[in-house]
Amino acid sequence: MNEIFASVMLMVVLLVLLSGGVWVGLTLAGVAWFGMEFFTARAAGDAMAMTIWSSASSWTLTALPLFVWMGEILYRTNLSESMFRGLAPWVNALPGRLLHTNVIGCTIFASVSGSSAATCATVGKMNIPELKKRGYTDAQIIGSLGGPATLGLLIPPSIILIVYGVSAEQSISKLFMAGVLPGLMLAALFSGWIAVWALLNPDKVPKADTSMSFKQKLYEARNLIPVVLLIASVVASIYTGIATATEAAAIGVAGALVLSASQGALTWKSFQASLFGATRLYCMIALILSGAAFMTLSMGYIGLPRQLAEFVGSLNLSPAMLILVLGIFYILIGCFLDGISTIVLTMSVVLPIVQAAGIDLLWFGIFLVITVETAQITPPVGFNLFVLQSMTGKQITYIARVCAPYFLLMVLALAILWVFPEIVTALPARM
Repeated sequence: MNEIFASVMLMVVLLVLLSGGVWVGLTLAGVAWFGMEFFTARAAGDAMAMTIWSSASSWTLTALPLFVWMGEILYRTNLSESMFRGLAPWVNALPGRLLHTNVIGCTIFASVSGSSAATCATVGKMNIPELKKRGYTDAQIIGSLGGPATLGLLIPPSIILIVYGVSAEQSISKLFMAGVLPGLMLAALFSGWIAVWALLNPDKVPKADTSMSFKQKLYEARNLIPVVLLIASVVASIYTGIATATEAAAIGVAGALVLSASQGALTWKSFQASLFGATRLYCMIALILSGAAFMTLSMGYIGLPRQLAEFVGSLNLSPAMLILVLGIFYILIGCFLDGISTIVLTMSVVLPIVQAAGIDLLWFGIFLVITVETAQITPPVGFNLFVLQSMTGKQITYIARVCAPYFLLMVLALAILWVFPEIVTALPARM
């Protein structure tokens, strides 16, 4: 009975603080302090200091600011322009033609960014004007950008996979490898949908650009070589075991600086801007993680995770039904919270339930990230929707509607991963 009263009070405090505009990290710490102070005998101040220090000093977490910095450096290069020039000649023969540059471009940039919003903004900045100029409809341009841009959360190096790995105490390197094949599968589903739509609506697809010879296509593809080499060096160093995720992040930063310098984009001003941008983003994430770590401790002392796990266990849900319920729960909560907040806010309660059901935490991490991806294109708090609105001037409701097919494709991907879990576990098992 005490646990029920405590959970109700904590929920009230949480909602009051969030609705009051308090930062998510401070809200989590505030709720945790309230719980420790009023529902346990442990000194709240002492517990908060020790927990926040231990969470912030984690060596595993070092990879996060490095990958964020790598993305910030590349954000300021001519990467998106190079991608369009390198990809366009190769996709003209496909149904849907240049719309595929959005999918492939997002897949490539996701591999060096780790951020969904950065992927959406960077690829959109180049592709939207180019595709409009060639006569593609707004609906298809926006939809084929908003959906695939979510791959920034899944394809390594992924910021949110690092957050999950730290929260669930899972290997970051194995999580990165687990995200590769599902990410490529999602990209294939997105391109497949564009092809099907183009075959059903041939009159809405502009004619192909001037055809090029194979030699000319190869010449244009030279623009992709630097970024492909950077991706390969980061992923290969992790897969082969030569480097840990943190060391691979350092390799990525060094490669990004070299690539930026070779394009003439590396100046003292751009270097400072990338460093400050990465610092701001990481500080926001670190504050959320610190608050979440304190909240996890508070929940443990109060006994809420154990009580909830016992309650869910008493329902005798099958693993499939549990995953279905959790999927719906995360999609709904993702409509109101960003991905990182969603994960750190729920880990202390959800992980014991998932472990009790015998579900592989590596597989669950990828499942969780894909459900969080859907939240990037669902109103009212879909980050990609806001990015696209700022670039196109369209209403949020319109953007959400044209992105809806890609939301359904992500739900389909979750079903496929449940039936074929080897898509997630194959690469980590061979490391």
